[in-house]
Amino acid sequence: MTNYEAALTKQIGYNPARNYAAAAGGGKRKSKHAWKNILAGGIAGGIEICITYPTEFVKTQLQLDEKAKPPKYSGMFDCAKQHMRASGVRGLYKGLPVLLLGSIPKTAVRFSANAQANQSLQAIAPDFCNNNKLAKSLLAGLLAGFSEAIFAVCPMETVKVKFINDMNRAQPQFRGLFHGCGIIVKQEGFGGLYKGLTATLLKQGTNQMMRFGVYESCWSAHKPWLPAWTPDQVYTAMYGGLAGAVSVLGNTPLDVVKTRMQGLDASKYKSTMDCAVKTYQNEGISAFYKGTLPRMSRVVIDVAIVFVLYEEVLKVLDKFSPE
Repeated sequence: MTNYEAALTKQIGYNPARNYAAAAGGGKRKSKHAWKNILAGGIAGGIEICITYPTEFVKTQLQLDEKAKPPKYSGMFDCAKQHMRASGVRGLYKGLPVLLLGSIPKTAVRFSANAQANQSLQAIAPDFCNNNKLAKSLLAGLLAGFSEAIFAVCPMETVKVKFINDMNRAQPQFRGLFHGCGIIVKQEGFGGLYKGLTATLLKQGTNQMMRFGVYESCWSAHKPWLPAWTPDQVYTAMYGGLAGAVSVLGNTPLDVVKTRMQGLDASKYKSTMDCAVKTYQNEGISAFYKGTLPRMSRVVIDVAIVFVLYEEVLKVLDKFSPE
């Protein structure tokens, strides 16, 4: 350690060895305690969605804008402007309670399932995991994505999309979260909350596979390149943002199909594949990338914030209950 680094260690706690030690682990922090992963993930998810919800709202509006000829919105900013003009800033937060109630368990399931998958894979095939860290990260991310799709994302997203879709009607029928859920279950049964499950499984599975794979690969190859006093949180945010960007480019077509399968007009599609075929036939290949810009702007910030918050909350929890 140089004299300069020694001085930084004394003054602000910088320790280059800490950075390399974190990188050697193939990622940053994971707790062996399920309750810590669940609590840290839930808190991180709740804070994140309150920050980024307007971009999610705009993205959904653009993806549902398939009927109007010409389209109702000319783009991301026009969509936001129209809703703000009609209802003020609150117009961009319609449907937030639905997503907030879903985002907390979604992120909790994501991180706890990923940690459990990593532990299980390591126990089942230690040699393979030690020699194939990227494959391990990808598989653990895929399993985490499947878990959150089943236990949180699919019903949450279905209700969110129907709420936003219903809001665009001349006479909306949903008066609130529980009223809307009651109508959906009454009209379509409990299965109505699981419309688009196949597309959701594919979307969330590939989402988390790419995100955890890219994020943990970045930490595995990490060598501090910013000024020596740069805190680890900066790297965490950058690697998380990159992981989010890769996932958007990789599976936005699945997100478009999922959104339409969960909308109020989902009955016109026989299956996920039928939705994809009809979307292509009616609107061309570009339809599969509707809402990419607002989704990219949300997801990059989303993933960066979530990884940083998750790890910071774990640090606090470790103080109360050391490993």
